[in-house]
Amino acid sequence: MANHKSALKRAGQNTRRRLRNKAVLTRVKNAIKDVRLAVAENAEDRDMRLNAAKSDIDKAAKKGVLHKKTAARKISRLAKLANTQQA
Repeated sequence: MANHKSALKRAGQNTRRRLRNKAVLTRVKNAIKDVRLAVAENAEDRDMRLNAAKSDIDKAAKKGVLHKKTAARKISRLAKLANTQQA
């Protein structure tokens, strides 16, 4: 464990950020899973779920949890999946 006051503060910040990042990533994973299930089931609300997933992924990128190019890649792959099932 840290001994200096600044190191103790830094450890606390890291813990809080880790928990926040974990929550954001879990939300992203669940949104992606919802889109994949909607596509597999040919659900009517596929586009609504896709838009919600795009929003969650963009928010994660904005907060720095995901790199912006990683977020773009995930969105692109989900959109591609949804569009191939529509045709």
